[in-house]
Amino acid sequence: MSAPKNYLVLAAIGDDGPGLVEAITRAILDQGCNIAQSRMSVLGNEFAILVMVEGNWNTLAKLEDTLPKLSKRLGLNLTFKRTADRNASSNLLPYGVDVVALDQPGIVHHLAGFFSERQINIEDMVTSSYQAAHTGAPMFSVHMSVGIPADLYIAPLRDEFMDFCDSLNLDAVLEPIKG
Repeated sequence: MSAPKNYLVLAAIGDDGPGLVEAITRAILDQGCNIAQSRMSVLGNEFAILVMVEGNWNTLAKLEDTLPKLSKRLGLNLTFKRTADRNASSNLLPYGVDVVALDQPGIVHHLAGFFSERQINIEDMVTSSYQAAHTGAPMFSVHMSVGIPADLYIAPLRDEFMDFCDSLNLDAVLEPIKG
């Protein structure tokens, strides 16, 4: 039986500029750690990154010791926390949700409420705002991955979801994630 893996999640936010990803990933590499998962984006003028780092206990401890200096040098608000590998539940079916609509307040909140009320966990979410190609109308899109309990009947759930989206004037799709 192999030793359990050790993980550290770090989150950083601050003024955007070139070299931030390189500096953060260099610190991770220099301490003998590896990136298991990551997300990065520029939101407005702010750089934001979320990284799950894998390493043995002592390499993660070394990385933790270097992070306050890195935070100060790069001018980033940086937080970190030890975590464990997530146990994939065989009881959950991965589904993708795609929604497009005229931009209006509350879209994400209403979608989150729909899934929360049914004990369906949102695993991942990306949103964006843009202008419609021909009309220039303000549009909003949401892509999320959810874990649907295997004992939940999908057809009635899909019908409820589509009715819910129709009531909010949202174009939506709920489909199994393939692969």
